[in-house]
Amino acid sequence: MDELLTDLRAETGDLERLLEPGAWDLPTPAEGWTVRDQVIHLAWFDEAAVRAATDPDAFREEVRTLIAEGFDTDRIVAERRSMPGEEVLDWFRTARDRMAEVLAGLEPKARIPWYGPDMGAASFTTARLMETWAHGQDVADAVGVGRTPTDRLRHIAQIGVRTLPWSFTVHGRPVPQTPVRVELTLPSGAGWAAGPEEAADLVQGPALDFCLVVTQRRHRDDVDLTVAGPVAEEWMEVAQAFAGAPGSGRRPGQFA
Repeated sequence: MDELLTDLRAETGDLERLLEPGAWDLPTPAEGWTVRDQVIHLAWFDEAAVRAATDPDAFREEVRTLIAEGFDTDRIVAERRSMPGEEVLDWFRTARDRMAEVLAGLEPKARIPWYGPDMGAASFTTARLMETWAHGQDVADAVGVGRTPTDRLRHIAQIGVRTLPWSFTVHGRPVPQTPVRVELTLPSGAGWAAGPEEAADLVQGPALDFCLVVTQRRHRDDVDLTVAGPVAEEWMEVAQAFAGAPGSGRRPGQFA
């Protein structure tokens, strides 16, 4: 948990450095969302994370009510869109600090309810890091800044692999039983791998490119991944490391 929270704070810092005063109203690659909307999304769910970790029964009831009313993240964002950028940033910092404080007091395997299946605290923290990195990519694209990738990408790669079954399920497809091997190169040059070595289906390439695909921040045609085998091919078409409805992803050539 200490390592995860350290990396979460570092990822948060990288995002905050992109939030210049003139950036808040810039459109991001997420259709209809500005930089302000991206940060509102993170802050709202950080507050939800605190409720989930500190009062899980009440949170489960909250989720049931939200789903019954038609849970819509676009509406959540729209309701707060009039907030000035400085207020959004203060909200995000406060919510993020409180969430990190709460998560630091949990055992790695402590169960936390969420909008999908319950997660262990370590997996939950990884998911918040992944969300921060992914929405940070949207902000970086909006402001026209190329981010320097770090080995923190190993956390996003891990959750990307773990959500292979979810990626198929959320798209209404049967979960394949064929294993997939993933072999990536981290920005430091170190190797990272998951899945059985003997698997015939294989995804290889830079960790950055894999993470961009599984978080739907780049189309697979626009990254440098080697994909072999029918299951691996289909996975890269539907990969989705985040909860919620099927994401629309990015168009081929959108960032050419």
